Amino acid sequence: MSKKEMKVYKDLDKLPKGRADESITEGCLVLEGGAWRGLYTLGVLDRLMEENINFRKTVGISAGALSGIGYLSGQIGWAAEIDLTYRHDPNYCGIKALGSDHGITGFSYLFHDILKEHPLDKQRLKTTPRILAVGATNMLTGQIEYFEKVNCNFFRAVRASATVPYISRPVVIGGIPYLDGGCSVHIPYDYALKQGDEKVMVVKTREREFRIEGKKMLAARRMYKDYPEFVASIEKAETDFNDVTEELLRKEQEGKVFLMAPSKEVTVSRFEGDMDKLGDLYWLGYHDMEEAMPRLKKYLQIPTFVGMQDVDAHL
Repeated sequence: MSKKEMKVYKDLDKLPKGRADESITEGCLVLEGGAWRGLYTLGVLDRLMEENINFRKTVGISAGALSGIGYLSGQIGWAAEIDLTYRHDPNYCGIKALGSDHGITGFSYLFHDILKEHPLDKQRLKTTPRILAVGATNMLTGQIEYFEKVNCNFFRAVRASATVPYISRPVVIGGIPYLDGGCSVHIPYDYALKQGDEKVMVVKTREREFRIEGKKMLAARRMYKDYPEFVASIEKAETDFNDVTEELLRKEQEGKVFLMAPSKEVTVSRFEGDMDKLGDLYWLGYHDMEEAMPRLKKYLQIPTFVGMQDVDAHL
């Protein structure tokens, strides 16, 4: 399907472009999932890259795992352009993806066809000393497992992390079936804790006030009756999300975590198709990060250099 035949975001040409440099910022960046709400994360990441804030460690769940790829490759606007161009291509998201990849997302189409038109800097992704970890749920144990780009078939791990349950076939890695990391962990803050980094930035895709209310588990119990630990993990993940959210708010107040969350209520659904809403969510992330940049640099202890105009004014 050509771009002319698809409904694409009307302001694609206004997305930022460019490359982040290869400097490294010490700390760990934590990316929540949220399907198409991940456009908020992409806006945040593009603004970070424009400032060359390249965290040494990044961990993502589901959509956050996919977002991390463009961030480590340093390609500003790359991921947002893909999502805001191909959202209505059924090979990328829809019925044709179900046929080719047995899930709602066409990973084969993304990693082979789309990347021909929107090349990924795979060399930089592979050789950078920065770490990217993605979380997927082991269906046998119900536990989250983190795969790092240096020690596995990484793109398969990314696919596992972002493979939506109920409508997708599990991704098998090493003989073990995996599904969406969000089935067990929504915000992979536990990974950052285990890394022991002093500086941790967390990007959420729902506003600070959002909490998960209990959901009916009937569908999970019926569909995954052969995986009781997996079913239990889905149910426990809801409570864990609310607990982690409260912990992050406390640590934000203590200055131990830098928390980014949408400044407005997010009305974008997990499978949103309104391109204006998706574009607006991207720009919300971008401008939220722009507004928070001075505070982030202070938290990370990054010097704020005086601009050339200010220098001239003092001469």
